[in-house]
Amino acid sequence: MRLDVRGEICPYPMLKAVEAMKRLPEGEVLEVITDHAPALESIPTQARRRGFSVKIEQTGNPEWVITLTREVSS
Repeated sequence: MRLDVRGEICPYPMLKAVEAMKRLPEGEVLEVITDHAPALESIPTQARRRGFSVKIEQTGNPEWVITLTREVSS
């Protein structure tokens, strides 16, 4: 699933990412595309609290893809 929040500023990227995480099936991946640097702190913090692993990749200047993967529970 992809969530494009480019052009939006905090807290909106984080709020939208949290809503998307709530709907994401176990084992699925959410890619959040952002151009707002503070989201690189707020989204990973919220994701880890919800049991997601986080990977951040810079794809432009400024633009990042934050990849969130729901950990599969045993």
